[in-house]
Amino acid sequence: MAPISTPQTPFGRVLTAMITPFTADGALDLDGAQRLAAHLVDAGNDGLIVNGTTGESPTTSDAEKDQLVRAVLEAVGDRAHVVAGIGTNDTRHTLDLARTAERSGAHGLLAVTPYYNKPSQEGLLQHFSAIADATELPVMLYDIPGRSGVPIDTETLVRLAEHPRIVANKDAKGDLGRASWAIARSGLAWYSGDDMLNLPLLSVGACGFVSVVGHLVTPELRALLEAYLAGDVAKATEIHQRLLPVYTGMFRTQGVMTTKAALALKGLPAGPLRLPMVELTAEESSQLALDLAAGGVQL
Repeated sequence: MAPISTPQTPFGRVLTAMITPFTADGALDLDGAQRLAAHLVDAGNDGLIVNGTTGESPTTSDAEKDQLVRAVLEAVGDRAHVVAGIGTNDTRHTLDLARTAERSGAHGLLAVTPYYNKPSQEGLLQHFSAIADATELPVMLYDIPGRSGVPIDTETLVRLAEHPRIVANKDAKGDLGRASWAIARSGLAWYSGDDMLNLPLLSVGACGFVSVVGHLVTPELRALLEAYLAGDVAKATEIHQRLLPVYTGMFRTQGVMTTKAALALKGLPAGPLRLPMVELTAEESSQLALDLAAGGVQL
């Protein structure tokens, strides 16, 4: 088959939404963050998301967020896109975080839908537009109604795409039909934000992934993507099916909990979680090890 054409890739194709390592006493582990960032880029990531949900951003201070962005930039900023998560449910606070990330040298911004207060579509339009107006950085929207309570409707995505700095969307909506229409109509670079749907979203026009399982299987994700883009859908499907136990195991419970447990099993920087996240139980840890082994992950 002929190679498959996909749209622009402003942040690369394979990005991992990075955990935030902490020391044994719960403090920010900047050295561990730099070592983990270097490991992930060496594994094949084009970019890293820092201060996202998997980075426990609800529990880190603004100062810690800035320190983390600076540390990761120092470690890998010349080799990968470093995208700073700046989303909150308070637009003014979000704008402050966006401007700080720009001053610190971040290459882009990830802006999640405001959560809990459930704004209208007009509220979403104004919120995201204000973010894009606040800096000169490119913006990736993050549509995850299961967490935020509100989807970004297709019409809203189309209108937001008119802003020159809103260039991408991380899709964790879980609706291939709506994704198909939004990709076709908006022209945004589309990133799968749901690992189980990485391959299906490629088939409707996604350009890459923002992954959690990328902490463990970036080479496999790259192989899947490259096979698909080369027109070898059968090989991409084979890799997708081989990774199904990993996708399942990493989301049997909250993703940052399983990711930190998996990284600890591999001897990579992770550390404890901050409440309300808690460590896996012994039974959950055993099941995770079985799932990862079934998906070919060496622990």
